[in-house]
Amino acid sequence: MSSGGTGVTAHEQAGPRHVAIIMDGNGRWAARRGLSPSAGHKAGVERIRDLIEACKERHIEVLTLFAFSSENWRRPPKEVELLMSLFHSYLRREARRMQEQGVRLRVIGRRDRFSSRVQRAIVEAEALTREGQNGTLVIAADYGGQWDIAQAARVLAEEVASGQRAADSIDEEALGAHIQLADLPPVDLLIRSSGEQRISNFVLWQAAYSEFYFTDTLWPDFDVPALDLALDAFRLRDRRYGGRNGDGLEAQA
Repeated sequence: MSSGGTGVTAHEQAGPRHVAIIMDGNGRWAARRGLSPSAGHKAGVERIRDLIEACKERHIEVLTLFAFSSENWRRPPKEVELLMSLFHSYLRREARRMQEQGVRLRVIGRRDRFSSRVQRAIVEAEALTREGQNGTLVIAADYGGQWDIAQAARVLAEEVASGQRAADSIDEEALGAHIQLADLPPVDLLIRSSGEQRISNFVLWQAAYSEFYFTDTLWPDFDVPALDLALDAFRLRDRRYGGRNGDGLEAQA
């Protein structure tokens, strides 16, 4: 998250503007310590605070965290209840801190399946931090990349049906304008903790040209040095976007 200050070094400028993270491994972290799954989830929530500050210091403008996927509703009811409680507590506890830091909070995904208590906490936290100028924290909750694209397509279909838009006017730009986070930079770096090497229906549209970084580190252990390793790896990538590589050969991305 950008601090909005001056004196950014060339090394910092080479870094990503938008980092997205799949926070995976809470349960395994707890199991290895003989703890309950709830202890792992609680430890994972505490990790977020350090990374927000680290992103500010490293001039990362946007940090997007995959907190609860559309598929997570299939987990045992008690675990879902715990996750909802932690989400609510986080919003209530951290919104004031983010306001003081100048960090804006946004929540993306469906909201209608959350309790009225959680929905209210989301609205209040977003309102409290709306004026933040030192970066944006995005929490993806009840979110899925396929849902995101489908809801954007639905909006365009309704515009065509009502006569507001011609069908042949629909292109990538039109669809992209209705994707969640359309007003923010695309995802430059997508990180997944815990050793899994898939993106699990996360920011499919926004990560079209992302660099992927997979680490065996479990989420509660993903500290600032672990983030720096990911950023260092990102800076070594040759991002060509379909141009030519150093040998003058065509590259796909």
